Amino acid sequence: MSAPSTNALPYLPFTRPTIDDATIQGVTEVLRSGWITSGPNVKAFEAKLSEYCGGRPVRAFNSGTCTMEIALRIAGIGAGHEVITTPLSWVATSNVVLDVGAKPVFVDIDPVTRNLDLARVEAAITPATRAIIPVDLAGLPVDRDRLYALAKKHNLRVIEDAAQSFGSTWAGRRIGSCGDFVSFSFHANKNITTIEGGALVLNNEAEAKLAEQYRLQGVVRSGYDGMEVELVGGKFNLTDVAARVGLGQLPHLDEFTAQRRALARAYFELLDTPALRVSGLQLPVADFTQSNWHMFQVVLPEAKLQLKRADVMAQLHAAGIGSGVHYPAIHLFALYRRLGWKPGDFPHAEYAGRNILTLPLFPAMTRADVARVATALESIISANRVA
Repeated sequence: MSAPSTNALPYLPFTRPTIDDATIQGVTEVLRSGWITSGPNVKAFEAKLSEYCGGRPVRAFNSGTCTMEIALRIAGIGAGHEVITTPLSWVATSNVVLDVGAKPVFVDIDPVTRNLDLARVEAAITPATRAIIPVDLAGLPVDRDRLYALAKKHNLRVIEDAAQSFGSTWAGRRIGSCGDFVSFSFHANKNITTIEGGALVLNNEAEAKLAEQYRLQGVVRSGYDGMEVELVGGKFNLTDVAARVGLGQLPHLDEFTAQRRALARAYFELLDTPALRVSGLQLPVADFTQSNWHMFQVVLPEAKLQLKRADVMAQLHAAGIGSGVHYPAIHLFALYRRLGWKPGDFPHAEYAGRNILTLPLFPAMTRADVARVATALESIISANRVA
């Protein structure tokens, strides 16, 4: 995530995990224990996650992608069914729908929140619709009250793609503490990490048992030597090494979130300049209560900028600053074009997909780092703005 810089200042990546010495030592102890795959640390991590989610059943997995696929399978969703989701997300969100044999149905985003536009969802519901997968882009929660009212009205399951919103809240409640299925990711770029990994919050122990079966080849064990397989599962278990990293990360969540919010406030302050206001640079929603500020994303002013996004990113890189793209519009990938989608289907998502830019944001950053990014971005935009 970093690269050499010719500048006096060190290279500033768009994200970097913070892992303390106690966690590193804990991982060493796990490695020395000889029990490095799924074991007591996974159980302990699941217990802590369940506690965080208000006592709901939680099962840990090796990614935040398989969690959504397993939720769909537990919900009985497959061939002949449709699942409504957003075209502005990591492609895994819709790939899992294809994986279970169902059809993803995209609905455009709200250009302000950049989340699924719930006002457009009802028009996309058909007799084949079985579920909605909303995404909390950059950690900003989708309106849960409106979402679940819609799901209840049409008898739909909800699989919350909360990969980016661990630590966010809605109406004072932690994401994961209520609702239907909730899928978290603990990838290296997330607010807390297990290096690779994820978790699925479930509604009851029966669903949790099914999740365990899907997690490891459908196997059910009994006694010393009893084994049965009742369904086709996969190889999705989390390791004890990864779980120990997660156990070390969890106690720092509130601290990380507070620092992210402080850095986001600094971005709003330092990007509020006459030159950037005139340019039309779009900032995210200024939510300092509910969002965990997983990412700070701007949308570049396409019509007022002589450069393409890649050129802006190249100039930031030359200044020793990393950036990212989260995300291109899913329906414009070749796979999805072959399934019938085309440019112009979802104009808000397409505009964001062409112009969204993720700026550095992680707990080890300082206000001076934010100022460095803001100054560089303003300089690039001002020097290349259409007159």
